[in-house]
Amino acid sequence: MKRELGLLDVFAIASGAMISSGLFVLPGIAFTKAGPAMILSYLIAGILIIPSMLAKAELATAMPKSGGTYFYIERSLGPVMGIYGGLANWFSISFKSAFALVGIGAFAVLLEPGISLMQMKWIAVAACLVFMLLNVFSVKHTGRVQIVLVFVLLSLVVLYIGRGFISTHPDRYIPFMPKGVWSIVTTSGLVFVSFGGLTKVASIAEEVKNPARNLPMGMFLSFLVVTLAYVLAIGITVGIVDAEELSGSLVPLSLGAGNVLGPVGMVVLSVAAIIAFITTANAGILASSRAPMSMSRDQLLPQFLAKLNRRYQTPTISILITSGFMIVTILFLSIEDLIKTASTLMIILFMMDNISVVVMRESKIQNYRPKFRVPLYPWLPVVALISYGFLLVEMGAVPLLISGGFLFLGLIVFATYSRKRVQRKSALLHIVKRVTAKELKSITLVNELREIIIERDKIVEDRFDRLIKDCEVLDLTESMPIEDVFHRITDVLSKRLALDKEMLFQGFMEREKQSCTVIHPGLAIPHVIVPGEKKFDVLLVRCKSGLQFSCAPDRVYTMFVLVGSIDERNYHLRALMAIATIVHDPNFEKKWLDARNTEELKDVILLSSRKRDSAWVERSSDADQPLSP
Repeated sequence: MKRELGLLDVFAIASGAMISSGLFVLPGIAFTKAGPAMILSYLIAGILIIPSMLAKAELATAMPKSGGTYFYIERSLGPVMGIYGGLANWFSISFKSAFALVGIGAFAVLLEPGISLMQMKWIAVAACLVFMLLNVFSVKHTGRVQIVLVFVLLSLVVLYIGRGFISTHPDRYIPFMPKGVWSIVTTSGLVFVSFGGLTKVASIAEEVKNPARNLPMGMFLSFLVVTLAYVLAIGITVGIVDAEELSGSLVPLSLGAGNVLGPVGMVVLSVAAIIAFITTANAGILASSRAPMSMSRDQLLPQFLAKLNRRYQTPTISILITSGFMIVTILFLSIEDLIKTASTLMIILFMMDNISVVVMRESKIQNYRPKFRVPLYPWLPVVALISYGFLLVEMGAVPLLISGGFLFLGLIVFATYSRKRVQRKSALLHIVKRVTAKELKSITLVNELREIIIERDKIVEDRFDRLIKDCEVLDLTESMPIEDVFHRITDVLSKRLALDKEMLFQGFMEREKQSCTVIHPGLAIPHVIVPGEKKFDVLLVRCKSGLQFSCAPDRVYTMFVLVGSIDERNYHLRALMAIATIVHDPNFEKKWLDARNTEELKDVILLSSRKRDSAWVERSSDADQPLSP
């Protein structure tokens, strides 16, 4: 898929997915439960979202693929939980977006009081169709529209905060906690859904430019800006609206604007609310449609859901089905239980995000290389799981039963469709492998993560990469005399380069007598010149027990063995530069010693962040040689 979304797009999509009913509808309901202290409830809810935001940032920078939460759950916990996570993610975002569209019609009543309930719903359907078409035709245009709408929305909210601040009455904040301290905690569970849209932007990670930077930075900026906007706007509303008028109101900010700016203010904030609902719906269609597409790619759902429009490169069928589901929800389904169900699914998905981080970390897969890592691991994910478990209890039985139904549906889909088609082994099985000391027959996840890193970091292999891919690796299980090591090295290289074995062995031994090839504690680079033309090869050696060279006090764990003819002297120097860059990585030795097989040893080198030899790449490209691994 095309990477067309930048940092501003990520910020706008994440912010637009958050600012809707949580700001323009929910404060009146929260006020009835906690009074002015609901300000703290919003702050607590914002704090509770931080672990999931950090978890999603780590997973998204390690695996920037469409599907977001679904993709992470499937790769970490397996296909059954992946199907459940994908369906839950799809429906929770669709529900939230559908309700945002209904909110457009609800606020339209303030502008035109004569609108009936069915007319409100048809307004919502019309808006859904508009954004469906926008998403079909261009992700880039969708992002641009989202940027404009979000910045207009934030500007109106800032105007409201600035004007309202000078009109607040301190006496309206007293008593601050009329329902007690516990009411603040329980109300934070109610308003927690307000922040749920923040991490949904990870669903479109595959369409984000430089995802390792733009995804976490976009989410962090969105979190800071929107949390500040929530707390200030709600705090101002409490100070300018009488308690009796605010309690239970579905248009609290519009009431506040009406009090300080008159009818014009009410209209302006109602327009802002409508824009907020539009941004949520637009971001929702964009994000939710990627879940079935990603599941289809992985053969968990029928393949037609993954088809892209040839002209626009968007998942048209998935967008149409998602939009159709939202329209049915708007027209025929009741709201209250579905909102709770969407919230319950969202909390469960947040729990699974944190579990996924733990599983991916503990699997010790070398190719799991996030650009951002959750701090305070593993304590932060554990605290998040406990906190979210408490919130789930507060949701009640019906949403939990419906969520259980999604899990049952996932089992049916896996048993009837997916089981025979899916061969991937999840990260959870890598943990089982570590515990039981059994080898996995499939390394598909390791290979897939390698391809993801190559795509994410835009690695275009050069000659050194190709040499490493084709080279032999000696992974020694125990220490041995250096002469024996060179005998084993020459056994391999003499056959690969068609050279005399004894001549090659003597060359290595003579080179060691002239000058020690241990260039750094733990690292040696033996190298010799051989007869012939256009000959150059690399051999890798690892010995976890360490090899003792007579010329060096420290044991050697890593050897890059270089052999080349005299006409390859220039490339010999380039290879040394590449090796120097690779081993300069402070984590190189740990990755090297932790690698579980020869493929992982090669990946330590192939996935390094060194600068590739662009001149050789260009020559290879001119010769029409394939560059992708």
